[in-house]
Amino acid sequence: MAASGATPLIFVIAGEPSGDVLGGALMAALKQRTGGAIRFAGIGGERMAEQGLRSLVPIRELAIMGIAEVLPRARRILRRVRETADNVIAMRPDAVVTIDSSGFTWRVAERLRKHGENVTLIHYVAPMVWAWRHAKARKVARWYDHLMTLLPFEPPYFTAAGLACSYVGHPVLESGADRGDGAAFRRRHMIGPEAIVLCLLPGSRHGEVRRLLPIYRRTVTDLLRRFPDLKVVLPAADLVAAAVVEETRTWPVKVMVLRGPQEKYDALAASDVALAASGTVALELAMARLPAVISYKMNAITDWLARRIVRTRFVNLVNIMLDRLVVPELLLEECTPGRLSSALAHLLTDQSARDVQIAGYREALERLGEGGIAPSLRAADVVLAVMEARRNRLDRGGTP
Repeated sequence: MAASGATPLIFVIAGEPSGDVLGGALMAALKQRTGGAIRFAGIGGERMAEQGLRSLVPIRELAIMGIAEVLPRARRILRRVRETADNVIAMRPDAVVTIDSSGFTWRVAERLRKHGENVTLIHYVAPMVWAWRHAKARKVARWYDHLMTLLPFEPPYFTAAGLACSYVGHPVLESGADRGDGAAFRRRHMIGPEAIVLCLLPGSRHGEVRRLLPIYRRTVTDLLRRFPDLKVVLPAADLVAAAVVEETRTWPVKVMVLRGPQEKYDALAASDVALAASGTVALELAMARLPAVISYKMNAITDWLARRIVRTRFVNLVNIMLDRLVVPELLLEECTPGRLSSALAHLLTDQSARDVQIAGYREALERLGEGGIAPSLRAADVVLAVMEARRNRLDRGGTP
């Protein structure tokens, strides 16, 4: 732990782009709450770099998902786990905040505890124990001092396992996804006000993009028969942008590949419908009030495993929060060009279907606390409170 009177040091670990966004917002909020009297070290991407982090590991090495994708890189990942834990031990931070990516971050936490380290460990983003394995709640409770959740129904799963837990809110609420300028986007890209715009969101990982883009291509081909003037935009995550450009180069329609969050949110506002991979983007679509179809394909091995352990009825967060099907989900064997194009055409031609989805968006976001204190500030307050409680225990001569 940092010496008394020294500027606090927080070691932040994010293993993929969504975690990097969370980490960047958390770091900015911690600076705001402390007047800049805070230091950071750890692992992250572009958003955390913008807040001054010099990542100890390239985040692209860690942004992988699924058993088949992880196994070939297992040795490298485990080496990075050892290196990261060694860096924490050497730097003696006041707290370690790990963000999502439990396959990597939990291994770091486990290694630190097995080496007898008493550093304060906080995890940000709860594992989806409500969707599959409740035993994971007990697992995370063995290593961590505190958990910060994004969804309001999550804390009881973990407090029951003995882990202190705080609901801080979902970062999508402060993302700006509801403030896109669709008219300006159309002017900027010379898209007429009457043109139909389809927004494709194939995910932020190479495996997702590799599996979904060929299906999206055939889906777009089907839609062009019914909507020959269709325009296609594709906001791409930095890690996969080059692959997306290459993959879409020979499509039957020009695909406008976009980069950066503001261009993405302007594109959402300018679009008439979206086809998206399952994930956090579901809530961005809700913020933008953009009707959508959710899709997903997995590697065969991951698919086989998921079918045996997933317990939730839905994968889309809007559907999960409302416990009913509001946003169409076409997953696994149902994720076919014919089904996708039919569902998208329905949303483009049936106003009542669009209205039902938009009303569901409003209801889900209201439950998330839209309009309240920014989630990143609530998370920063939790981190600082946990650190302060630890300092008070040490000052009283208690155990860390």
